[in-house]
Amino acid sequence: MDTRQAPLIALVAGETSGDLLGAGLIAALRRRWPDARFIGVGGERMAAAGQHSLFPMEKLSVMGITEVIRHLPELFRLRRQLVDDLLARRPAVVITIDSPDFTLGVAKRVHAAGLKTVHYVSPSVWAWRQGRVKGIRRDVDLMLTLFPFEARFYEEHGVPVAFVGHPLADMIELEVDARAARRELGLAEEGRILAVLPGSRGGEVGQLMPDFTDAMVRLRARYPDLRFVIPAANGARRAQIDAALAGTELPVTVVDGQGRTVMAAADAVMMASGTATLEGMLLKKPMVVGYRLGAVTFAIVSRLVKSDYVALPNLLCRKPLVPELVQQALNGAALADAVAAWLDDPDGVARLRDDFTRVHRELRGGASEKAATAVAALLQEDH
Repeated sequence: MDTRQAPLIALVAGETSGDLLGAGLIAALRRRWPDARFIGVGGERMAAAGQHSLFPMEKLSVMGITEVIRHLPELFRLRRQLVDDLLARRPAVVITIDSPDFTLGVAKRVHAAGLKTVHYVSPSVWAWRQGRVKGIRRDVDLMLTLFPFEARFYEEHGVPVAFVGHPLADMIELEVDARAARRELGLAEEGRILAVLPGSRGGEVGQLMPDFTDAMVRLRARYPDLRFVIPAANGARRAQIDAALAGTELPVTVVDGQGRTVMAAADAVMMASGTATLEGMLLKKPMVVGYRLGAVTFAIVSRLVKSDYVALPNLLCRKPLVPELVQQALNGAALADAVAAWLDDPDGVARLRDDFTRVHRELRGGASEKAATAVAALLQEDH
């Protein structure tokens, strides 16, 4: 069978953001090869796009160094099982998506056995553990990056790379209708709203919600008309959030999911560091980013990190546009002051919107299509 007509393509994703990217890439690859078959590991979106998943993606979703250590035996077993399956089936290419601690180990093993490899979403090699770039150069035939500063890093280190942009930049309009978002959530169109996003994982919410709640109490005293909306990622997170808010009598609306709509409806956002900060930036929202890791994890990470920033908007713009309150700097008073600084500075918010709009335009242009084009070029090198 001619693999150019109906290639077998493996994609391996480890968490929800990777599932979203994988689904978009599968759809774009299918437009080139309608009869292509897709295997590997993915979530619900990749399954809906037509992938057969070897085991549920949720088995790979763990966070933080100490949490990962606890799950290592199972992760190693799953990786061996996956690698054995891929080597038996010999797909035309293995595309690993994000989750680098797991997926790059897969890429290393299958590449050593002669399979072509693509990695989609750069690990933060420019920020920490830069030595990993040597392994990537050895194990990955093509790196697909979401951001231009990442592509520059790989070019400097001799790794074949394609900057494809970010699918979210195409999904989110350049202009956002806050009033429409409020109507969608059943909120009054008038008045000021702070969106509060304490994260999607239990550990994050546990670390951040006490300080976020303290900040909300302080902000309510300062701005009596201010209301709060919190999207809960799932039922377990909702229970955590409700427990943190118990006894505060704050005007809070907790909604199920809909994080993007909640941010679109808000005047400002107080949030955990992570991919949601990119959504906040694309929605042109002034934000305050807080993060706290477990003491052991932070002690290890802080010795290794070479980046000045943790929040994606600051990394993308190469300047401290949004406040980052990390570890000891994170407390209710500091969070409240940082949010108040945005609420009291409409000119500063307007300047921030201009910066965010410029980056939004740079990241647009069909990431899934660009990624599929780069993968297709790699496959055609042999023919």
